[in-house]
Amino acid sequence: MPNQSQSATNQALDRVFHALSDPTRRAIMSRLGQGPASVSELAKPFAMAMPSLLQHLQVLEESRLIRTAKVGRVRTCEMQPVALDAAGHWIAEQRALWEGRLDRMEAYAKSLHKQEKKRDTKRFGKR
Repeated sequence: MPNQSQSATNQALDRVFHALSDPTRRAIMSRLGQGPASVSELAKPFAMAMPSLLQHLQVLEESRLIRTAKVGRVRTCEMQPVALDAAGHWIAEQRALWEGRLDRMEAYAKSLHKQEKKRDTKRFGKR
């Protein structure tokens, strides 16, 4: 059973993966990877109403993938790599687990093949 810290981490990861599940939000993140941008700059490539874009930005901000700051009438968005780092760490852990499992399965398959060859050699002689 996960403790409170694990539960909070899982919830944060859920928010990050949910945010990144949408192609529009991934495109926004790609753009912000080049540097901060105003909301109007981010809106240019998309054929959508401003309220729809603002909803996407809200999801990204709630997942802590971006932060926004308003100076005068201009709201600027900036990527926050910490949330991506946490997701990357989780993915690396999962990859290591699966690679270990696959390595063990490969070793098991090789040992079965070796046993089969021994059995065939005993039964039929050398080939």
